[in-house]
Amino acid sequence: MSVFVPLGIAGAVIAMICTLVIVFALARGAAGLAGGATGLWIVGALLSMAASFASLWTPLFVSLGALGAALVVGALLRLLSVSVFKSAERAPREEKRQERTLEKTPEPQVLSPRIQTPRVLTPLAQSSRATTAVVRSTVTDGIRIVA
Repeated sequence: MSVFVPLGIAGAVIAMICTLVIVFALARGAAGLAGGATGLWIVGALLSMAASFASLWTPLFVSLGALGAALVVGALLRLLSVSVFKSAERAPREEKRQERTLEKTPEPQVLSPRIQTPRVLTPLAQSSRATTAVVRSTVTDGIRIVA
């Protein structure tokens, strides 16, 4: 055995520890922690590649498979935890909503829209050159329309 095999095995162990951190970080939704653990996983995977120089590929395959499994399991745990928490929060709200509907509900009011006519602004002083009237709508105060 050469010196590369223990380095590869140590790299695979580091990569496995990082994948456990990745699983928990993804399940909690901590993107920064997941990114940091993934960066450290890369170091472990590169170290596990050292064993391939001695024709021992198992540490590399273990570290690669661990990352794939961590990403899938972490995403599934996040999906399950979010759906469980949402259903736990939703149940009391629905009961309160049913209690409110059993109480007296007011009749809806019909509101009629207010329509305002546009104003025509004329210049206060006559200038030496020809000017046109500026029409300003109350809806579009910032837009000037030259007639």
